[in-house]
Amino acid sequence: MMSSRPVLWQDSSGKLIACTEKIKVLNENLDELRQVAQDALEDGILMGCCERQLRDALAEAVGHLVNPYSASFPDSNVISKSPC
Repeated sequence: MMSSRPVLWQDSSGKLIACTEKIKVLNENLDELRQVAQDALEDGILMGCCERQLRDALAEAVGHLVNPYSASFPDSNVISKSPC
């Protein structure tokens, strides 16, 4: 599987996360997610599904993830869309 450029993880104010253990966990979670998504895409293609539909379904699934901590953290916990 092709790796993508490293993510520079940020907090809600845009400050870079410096804790190596946090970065390690975030990167491991992202790698796992990428692998599961890749497996789902390959399975769907092998079963004859439309690749575009599969990609759209995966993107929609990620887009509809729920933040279970939204009541505990302020709305400012989300960085406005930035070029990073």
